[in-house]
Amino acid sequence: MTDEEIFNKVQEILVDQFDLDDDEVTLTTNLTDDIDADSLDLFEVLNRVEDDFDIKLEVAENIKTVQDLVNAIKEQEAKK
Repeated sequence: MTDEEIFNKVQEILVDQFDLDDDEVTLTTNLTDDIDADSLDLFEVLNRVEDDFDIKLEVAENIKTVQDLVNAIKEQEAKK
């Protein structure tokens, strides 16, 4: 998958999970500061990402922005 395809899927997940508009989710969006995600929200998002991409994310605490999440997905996709 390309970075853009990964981002679009992550954006779709976040828009759905937090009832946001597409333009509210960019690569620089901070998951806790910008969309007020708490630890349970992040857990749910990461579980959905793992299911949708069929990957396992190892270091969730390092994921702070949408770009971090895209990078983590890309890294795991490369290991498949």
